[in-house]
Amino acid sequence: MKFLSFLAQYISNPRSVGAILPSSSYLADKMVKSINFEQARYILEYGPGTGVFTEKLLQNRNPNTAIILIESNEEFYKILVQKYKEVDNLFIHNGSAEKVDWYLEKCGIPYVDYVISGLPFASLPKAVSHRILFKTSKVLRKNGKFVTFQYSNVMKAYIEQFFSKVDVSIEIRNVPPAMVLCCSLEEEKMEVTYAI
Repeated sequence: MKFLSFLAQYISNPRSVGAILPSSSYLADKMVKSINFEQARYILEYGPGTGVFTEKLLQNRNPNTAIILIESNEEFYKILVQKYKEVDNLFIHNGSAEKVDWYLEKCGIPYVDYVISGLPFASLPKAVSHRILFKTSKVLRKNGKFVTFQYSNVMKAYIEQFFSKVDVSIEIRNVPPAMVLCCSLEEEKMEVTYAI
């Protein structure tokens, strides 16, 4: 059922879904590897889809840790709401990660420790990617991490404009194989021109 839902959404929204299959559990493990679950107070996820990464976050989190999901696809949003309706400390929003600051303010969340992203930046309009990455760099706490995956190296240099350090690892046990980019702002937050 999950596969059919994902395939249907890919066919109708290929630019926003970005892949024909949900991410593998191996990729999910690598995406959450850098998270200090004991210390994290707020974890944010962009584009959770059917919840592959979300499951790992919920399995490993401290019960007091708040998790915020932002999903732009309405069908995936409905699946997530139904799937996690009994889960405490979980906020699910249907909308664009471009409004991340607004969603956090709405939840009374002052910053985030980690951002996990399933967004296909290579297929999003450049202005949308810019707004999301810019705002992400602003809502992350000092030494927080932004972790995303892409299917090629094409976006690495672009993402490096927003983060002072980008570590790359490969997960071949995924269809297609994926590059995981673990990004941080180790130095004082850089000023990035905010272009609409």
